[in-house]
Amino acid sequence: MALGGGTFTVPNKVLPGAYINFVSMARALGSLGERGIVALSLEMNWGPEDEVITIDAGEFQKEALNILGYSFADEEMKPLREVFKGAKLVKLYRINGAGGKKATATVGTEGLTITAKYPGIRGNDIKIVVQSNIDDETKFDVITYIGTIKVDTQTVETIAELQANNFVEFSGAGTLEATAGVPLAGGENGTATGENYSSFLDKIEAEDFTTLLYAGEDEVTKALFDSFTKRLRDDEGVKITTVLYDYTKADFEGVISVKNNPELVYWVAGQTAGANVNESLTNRKYDGEYEVNTKFKKREFEQAIQKGEFAFYQDGNDVRVLKDINTFTNFAPEKNQDFSSNRVIRVLDQIANDTARIFSDYYLGKVTNDDTGRELFKNELVNYHEQLLNIRAIENFDQEDIVVLQGVQKQDVIVNEVVQPTDSMEKLYMSIEVR
Repeated sequence: MALGGGTFTVPNKVLPGAYINFVSMARALGSLGERGIVALSLEMNWGPEDEVITIDAGEFQKEALNILGYSFADEEMKPLREVFKGAKLVKLYRINGAGGKKATATVGTEGLTITAKYPGIRGNDIKIVVQSNIDDETKFDVITYIGTIKVDTQTVETIAELQANNFVEFSGAGTLEATAGVPLAGGENGTATGENYSSFLDKIEAEDFTTLLYAGEDEVTKALFDSFTKRLRDDEGVKITTVLYDYTKADFEGVISVKNNPELVYWVAGQTAGANVNESLTNRKYDGEYEVNTKFKKREFEQAIQKGEFAFYQDGNDVRVLKDINTFTNFAPEKNQDFSSNRVIRVLDQIANDTARIFSDYYLGKVTNDDTGRELFKNELVNYHEQLLNIRAIENFDQEDIVVLQGVQKQDVIVNEVVQPTDSMEKLYMSIEVR
């Protein structure tokens, strides 16, 4: 075999041999990004402090008790059940963890101390049972209950052998004593403050998510979420949507204001996050658990649309979304009524977020900024827009609608494009000629 071999950048090798490069056939790398991620803070009776936890729909159904202290079907989990009607993933922050107290208990005279894993009143529902092991009289079964549910059993001889579980931590030394059941006590929730909400927004800014929500009625906090959304969208280029209750003063395409009930914010946020770019929520049936106040006159619903309110109406036995709109109402020639449609905004946001992701993942620092490199990037964007065209999220697209140019600096790339988002049918005007 010849001495030469390997790969080459330019044909300048000295030794005889075969120099072979493997390259993939040119194909588009970018695709539509994932939707369906909701970020929210909740006042909870259990959970970690000052931490964002990520839960997917499957984990919520199967592991809610271990993660959040309550089973999937418990009343305390209703807000999250509403969110997961549409969301695939939740970024959750316990807003009232700081300042709370952990429940504790002491068992026997030897000093076994049990401390709840997290602060909060849910810790007061924990009970520890210590009983003799039926197979080995030198050992004890230490059983942890939360409510009536057995969540952990350990068989040990001494206190030192006990290991922390999902709900409690053990400390102390010596031997164990049997007890029919010792409840933990003293657990207290913290208080949600404006500082807590600021901390939540600071932490969530580092996360990837589609939709943010706040279901409370405090005007100062709503204004905080509004400002956060506008900064991320306009200054940082992160195209998120925020759902609030009764906050049309935002007058912004990135903020949705729910009209009927504050708790409906959870469902709307989940549906907004999970909706595809070619979907509208207009006339979607509400399939959640809350009673919806739909006792409004037709004139009030007309006013709701004009004000930019996301409202629900009664349709027989069903409750449905009146119109999938955001709070933007200050229309102008450069920003018309199309921007009040959430379906249109979903398309525009998807294009913005995906273009930034494609450029960052596949071109930034990797492709030369010359005619060939810019043509590659244009082809990438054309292919991406054709995906949108194929699912009817946009229409009348031609590759000439995208222009990629050299910027002022050698590293700069300028993209100019024309795009026509589609929307869903909402109004029928029909004329019938009778002969």
